[in-house]
Amino acid sequence: MTITAERFYQAADEAIARLKATQLPAIKRAGELLAEAVMKGGVIQVFGTGHSRAFALEMAGRAGGLVPAHAIEEDILFLNGVYPVEERKNPYLEREPEIAHQILAQYDIRPEDIFIIVSNSGRNGSTVEMAAEVKRRGHKLIVVTSMAHTTSVTSRHPSGKRLYEFADVVIDNCGPLGDALLEVEGSPVKVCAVSSITGALIAQGLTAEVVGRLVAAGQTPPVYISANVDGSDEHNEALKARYAGRI
Repeated sequence: MTITAERFYQAADEAIARLKATQLPAIKRAGELLAEAVMKGGVIQVFGTGHSRAFALEMAGRAGGLVPAHAIEEDILFLNGVYPVEERKNPYLEREPEIAHQILAQYDIRPEDIFIIVSNSGRNGSTVEMAAEVKRRGHKLIVVTSMAHTTSVTSRHPSGKRLYEFADVVIDNCGPLGDALLEVEGSPVKVCAVSSITGALIAQGLTAEVVGRLVAAGQTPPVYISANVDGSDEHNEALKARYAGRI
């Protein structure tokens, strides 16, 4: 069968439909935990490696998003000289558990903070160790992963555990093993990944849940206005000052 944009859109629509049909209870429970943390002065710490970084960018620092949502960046290890810049594109670095501790050491993490860790496979050492350390420190943890993928692979962490096994709430991105949706006739490969699409919907759904709960509690939600709207700089900078050095 010919691969076309229409076929991809249909397959993506099916994944989105599964997400809406099965994951809303988990998204609402996660939203409850996130709102509780924000109301206590906590920051939503979001971490993912590889293309899972897109989820953190979807939640943190963008128009219509929560000011106390912070993207934890693996790149900080290179910016701060922990690793040489030449290692930045090393695809195997995310498999190393110790880098989780090195990354966390670069940030002002506080007890009231809550974590979202995102990984399609949920198997790599850095991501699993990040989750383990987050729970050791007593933080609540929300995990976004592909359950079809993660339950089909072994862990690369010494514990033998995968990311979802540390979570307080697991949200399934409803993508398949390997992420890509469409089979290529006569080839073992598939094309057109979906996790970034369903991930963006999850991220914005979580934002909606948090803001809704803050409003219901009588609070003005700390939300960014687009930097390209007049008057936004004053609004955004005033809110960012509440979390100085943390976001």
